[in-house]
Amino acid sequence: MMINVMVATVLAASGQVVDLRPDLDKIVEGQGATAALARVSDDKRSRTASVGKRDLQRGGRPAANGYFRIGSVTKTFVATVVLQLVDEGRLRLDDPIDRHLPGTVPGGERITVRQLLNHTSHLYDYMSEPGYSTNRWRGEARFRSYQPRDLLKVAFAKQLPDDGRWHYSNTNYVVLGLLIEKLTGMPYGEQITRRILRPLGLRHTIIPGDRAGVPSPHAKGYEPMPELVDATRMNPSLDWAAGEMISTTADLERFMGALLGGRLTSEESLQAMRTTVQTGAGFGYGLGVQAYPLPCGTVWGHSGELIGYLTFAFRSDSGKSLTLSINPSTRNPSTEEVMGMAVKTFCGTA
Repeated sequence: MMINVMVATVLAASGQVVDLRPDLDKIVEGQGATAALARVSDDKRSRTASVGKRDLQRGGRPAANGYFRIGSVTKTFVATVVLQLVDEGRLRLDDPIDRHLPGTVPGGERITVRQLLNHTSHLYDYMSEPGYSTNRWRGEARFRSYQPRDLLKVAFAKQLPDDGRWHYSNTNYVVLGLLIEKLTGMPYGEQITRRILRPLGLRHTIIPGDRAGVPSPHAKGYEPMPELVDATRMNPSLDWAAGEMISTTADLERFMGALLGGRLTSEESLQAMRTTVQTGAGFGYGLGVQAYPLPCGTVWGHSGELIGYLTFAFRSDSGKSLTLSINPSTRNPSTEEVMGMAVKTFCGTA
């Protein structure tokens, strides 16, 4: 396979910003991706890399500033708005969700806002039901429109065992989207736009609603069936506040920098966000953020997956950041491949 590569570096100071192009090349060559974007930065300079093909039929190099579906990185935006509402005194993290959305959640008098944010609510994940996962090919059903309360009906038809284990559930963030709308009287996406996107100038970050397309430029997303099929167009309302958003590497980097730099919430709320529970999956989970321990320290952010697209957006306390968008091919990139790039970026070793 011919691999198209574009690398751009912005220099503002001496020192090195790691080049992930060889790592991305290997993933594409090994059938782990059809295309991939990376943006690596410190506080003074950044490097972008683009590899693979934006369209397997027509070819062409992916744009380094291209759009992509960010999946569950959406959760970090939602959590940020919830914490801003906490800062404004409109709710408390340990409020039972029934106080604000009475009768919406079974057992809602015992489930707190904090538990929804860090996935300790034990609410069943509606995406575990056949036909409800946007990480899998759904044929023509991928254009169907869903309402949030329809998703909750699917979730609440089953119960998770109270086994003391951590359970990631997209249902939590559908409930949090409804919470934002109840407290503000506006669509949750409008609150994200007013509170985060406009103030930070994130002009390339979108809450698509029922719109099926991804703005140009973008690399197409594919799903092996077993032949690769174009999965780019879909109605993301099935993800809603749990994962519908679209962005770019530059916008995600700016958002994570502002959030973890204390520009979007109070210090108290940021510390609450960074207070994690153990997941048993190799990372800690806070309030809408993941904490990954690396040999040189912890990095903070979130990953996302939606059919045809994988996203990783992380930042260290020292100001280094790594943002990846990967379009999987016949397989997903391995954990070792992704973590290898993280260690190389943040720790300076491969």
